[in-house]
Formats: sequence, structure tokens, C-alpha cells
Amino acid sequence: MSSVAANRVAVLVNHLSASATHPAGLLAGQVAIVTGAGQGIGGATALLFGKEGASVVVSDLDDVKGKAIAQQIIQAGGKAIAVSGDVTDLAFPDRLINETIKAFGKINIIINNAGYTFDGMLHKTTDKQFQMMLDVHNLAPFRILRAAAPHMRLKDNEPRSIVNISSTSGLHGNIGQANYATAKAGVVGFTKTIAKEWGAFGVRCNTVAFGYVDTRLTRAKENGETMVVGGQKIALGIPMGAKKEAPPPAVVFADTPLKRAGQVEEAAGSVLLLCSPFASYITGHTLEVTGGKGI
Repeated sequence: MSSVAANRVAVLVNHLSASATHPAGLLAGQVAIVTGAGQGIGGATALLFGKEGASVVVSDLDDVKGKAIAQQIIQAGGKAIAVSGDVTDLAFPDRLINETIKAFGKINIIINNAGYTFDGMLHKTTDKQFQMMLDVHNLAPFRILRAAAPHMRLKDNEPRSIVNISSTSGLHGNIGQANYATAKAGVVGFTKTIAKEWGAFGVRCNTVAFGYVDTRLTRAKENGETMVVGGQKIALGIPMGAKKEAPPPAVVFADTPLKRAGQVEEAAGSVLLLCSPFASYITGHTLEVTGGKGI
């Protein structure tokens, strides 16, 4: 390649670079709420948003983990607060929104990520077990967005975006997850409705449906990961039975072109994409993130 051609390529790359077009970050000047942000995909999303210039409200059931993520953002030169609590608590949505407005004065982005699995075969699933999935994945985002409505339904030329996190279980179903799949399917319909109702105010609303991302929800249940919700301890992960460990990647990802699980940082990137200026005309869409499975 000649020096002239090389210089032209360098100029083109510079023009296409986000750091060149948005030197203060893709989300500079925006305020973002991320629920379930103490770890996993939510934690990675909060950290990435902070890196991209957003003031981040880190919300998590675990106060210690939520504050740790907020502190990491601050130590990296960003702005963040932690608002801890249970998203299914009736009083929590108003507190989350009020503390956000008190700290930063506005809301641009809401990522409804908080959630968990409570697996069981259909014939063994209790009413409570089923309802808990609806409460955290459907009712909680509904209440948060309802509380945020006065600060989102504004015609002030501010960019505003909502991303509701779903799952491939909600799109395709999954054995042992009738409750979770039903709830995550509901996220898609909820998202499309918000996109239609709030589009006139310039609010975009999209869904990311994740496949196999390496988190405590997709690791072996035998690892002993648990969480406590409403005083009830819930085992997390995929049961491996007598195998005691996950099958080798060649088996698990046989029909996945990338042949591996996604990492939380990669998952966060897909959420950022939908909130960025590069997706300013995308709304009501479901982005299925699967490493190519199903293509």
C-alpha cells in the first residue's frame, strides 16, 4: 500500500472512530439508570456507560456490590451513585427515580436488566415460582417506567432510550423455564408497546435477547450460586446432574458459529449500541445476541 493510500485509510478510520466523532464518549452528558447492575451483564453495562461519559445510577439488590460498581466508575473519572433495593418492592420505583433526579436532574436512559431464573419443570412449578418471574421481569420494569414517565415523555430534544433485557428463552422457549420464558416473552411485547406510545416524544425502546452469556445464571448449578429474594434462597445455574460440570464447549456450542459463550463485556456492548447515536432511528426492535446460533 502506498503512503498516500495508507494516509487515506487512516483518515477514514479516524472518521469512523467513536473516539473521534464523540471524544467525550458516546453517552456524554446523559444520565443512565441500570438495574441489576451489581455484577454480570448489568455491572458490565454500568461500567461501560460510565466509560462512555454517562452519569450512571447503579441499582442492585445487593447494596455492597452495587456500591462497588459505582465506586469503580467514580475512580475511573466518571459520575455515579448507587440506589440499592428490590425492584419488586412497590415503593422502590419512585425512590429510584427520585434519587436519580435529585442527583443528576434528568433521565436519558433506562436499562431494565434486573432479574434471575427460578427453574423447574412445568408440572412441578408452583404458582409462587411462576409469579416471581412475572414480578421481576414484567411488573418491575412496568412500574419503573411508569414512575419515570414524567421525566421521559418530554419534547426537549434530549436523547432518550430504554433497553429491556430479554432472553432467547423468551423467543424460542427452553426446557425447565416455562415461568422465565413466559416472562421474557412478555418483555418483547412490552417493549414494542412503549416504542409506539412514547415514540412521539423521541423515546426509543428496544429489547436485547441474550443467549448463552457466561454469568452465574448459565454456569453449573452445582457451583452453589444462590440469591435471596423475599427471604427465599434460590439456586442459580443450569443443573448438570451426575456430570457435576458443564459439557465441553464443542458439545455446548456445536450449533453456534462462534463456538463459545458470550462475555458480559460483549453483552454490554450490544446494550450500548442501542443507546448510542448510531441507533438513533431504531426502536421497537429485538436484538438477539447469540454468537450466531440460529442464523
